Amino acid sequence: MAKPAVQFACTECGTASGRWFGRCPGCAAYGTLVEEVVGQVSQSKAPPKPLLRLVDVQVEEAKRISTGVPELDRVLGGGLVPASLVLVGGEPGVGKSTLLLTALQEMSATHRALLITGEESVAQVKLRAERLGGAANVEILAETELDVVCATLEAERPDVCVIDSIQTLYSADLSSAPGSVAQVREAAGRLLRVSKESGVATILVGHVTKDGTVAGPRVLEHLVDCVLQFEGDRYRAHRVLRAAKNRFGSTNELGIFEMTGAGLVGVPDPSEVFGRTVDGEPGAAVACALEGTRPILLEIQALVAPSDLAMPRRVATGVDPKRLAMIVAVLARHAGIGLGQADVFVNVAGGVRIDEPGADLAVALAIASAARRAPVRAGIAAFGEIGLTGRLRPATQADRRLEECAKLGLTAVVAPEGTPKRGTLRVTRAETIRQAIRAGLDAEQSAEGDPGQ
Repeated sequence: MAKPAVQFACTECGTASGRWFGRCPGCAAYGTLVEEVVGQVSQSKAPPKPLLRLVDVQVEEAKRISTGVPELDRVLGGGLVPASLVLVGGEPGVGKSTLLLTALQEMSATHRALLITGEESVAQVKLRAERLGGAANVEILAETELDVVCATLEAERPDVCVIDSIQTLYSADLSSAPGSVAQVREAAGRLLRVSKESGVATILVGHVTKDGTVAGPRVLEHLVDCVLQFEGDRYRAHRVLRAAKNRFGSTNELGIFEMTGAGLVGVPDPSEVFGRTVDGEPGAAVACALEGTRPILLEIQALVAPSDLAMPRRVATGVDPKRLAMIVAVLARHAGIGLGQADVFVNVAGGVRIDEPGADLAVALAIASAARRAPVRAGIAAFGEIGLTGRLRPATQADRRLEECAKLGLTAVVAPEGTPKRGTLRVTRAETIRQAIRAGLDAEQSAEGDPGQ
């Protein structure tokens, strides 16, 4: 009998090697390579299958399954696609199980919904469901053996299935422990085949590493059709759901939830929550950012303080630190705001993260307001991209941004040249960052002194 092949795989990144290393050659982590047995490759020849021309393929438009949670449907692109595989990851306690149980409750009214739990007992899930309002039609199975889970899905063929979590599943054919690279890879591959062949829309709950990425091999994210990241922490009431990958929709959409005593509740108008500022406060500006098709008003907070360090700090929460360093440099070079001897702190209120460059102008306005100790004019918002030359570039979908500003009751907007007008909303166009700061700050209270004093 041939000796089974052995390889060593990294538990962090999934890199495989023929021999053991103390340091992973893929991710440079120490002590993460573990031994796993590689299955024997079958030498039997499979019969060839007939080929098709792409033009001859008949496509039937699959009707999406609404989850009953509007914010989740928005991020998915309109609902769950039948026979798709979705991966949901997030920090412990952020509300992944609560969100998916709520969605199962809503879908069970019109579709057959199944919950396979490997982390909680049936009684614990029942207590959670009663707190969320009951789940009479949701079927449940407490199982961690992969063979049993796959056989159940093939026999029962529910419309929707949630597996909580994929790290708890194990195959008896593999000697490694549940949650290892080999077990997660095997479970994902088999569940993918079962979902496609049986037409079951499957949602996998995944753990995350200390860096916030989905735990397990990278192949897990490549296999699934959609990867959702649930962001937030247990100390904040609001949670953010993003799509890192979506084969059936956009990856730019954003879902906002609020954790309440009755579970997660969608926030249909996040601008009301995150876009309110206090008039007359230096260092606060309103940004109109765009997340997918949804414009959101966000409060940008900035603090400029004298520094005792040789290299002043540039600390960003919710903003790309490299983008912040660039904005600070542009302010110093093209707007005459010297920040070389001052610490600069920028925060996006509510724990939301901004990735789009259209929020550059609001960040610069908040920093200038804090540096000059002059508040931003009351009832004003800002959006626009800042270039290294100090000129402003137009932001995409300006009409939708202006519409959101008018909806919240703002009276004026500072934006780049070329921005159209919108009803009674006063649009102040600026060509350079210096002109935008002059238009956005309260000139009567502006103090052009050194921010480090």
